[in-house]
Amino acid sequence: MKADIHPRYSESEMRCACGNVIQTRSTRVSVVIGICNVCHPFYTGQQKFVDTAGRVDKFQQRLVKTQAAQAAQAAAMTAKKKRK
Repeated sequence: MKADIHPRYSESEMRCACGNVIQTRSTRVSVVIGICNVCHPFYTGQQKFVDTAGRVDKFQQRLVKTQAAQAAQAAAMTAKKKRK
C-alpha cells in the first residue's frame, strides 16, 4: 500500500435516534443513524403484521363478483345468439 493516501480508520461511534451508542471502527468519527437493532420493530417484537387474511378475503370476494359478472355476461351472450 502506498503511504499517506488512505483515509484514517479509527474507533468511531454509531449513535441511534433512540439513544443507543455502538462502538465500531470507521473512517468517520461519529455516524448518526435513524434506527438500530435496539429500537427496530422486527428485533423488539413490536412488529405489526399486515392483515393478510383480510386482504385475501377481500380478493376472494372480488373474484367471486368478477366470476359472477363474467357468467352473467356469457349467459347474456348465449341468449342473444339464440334469439338471432
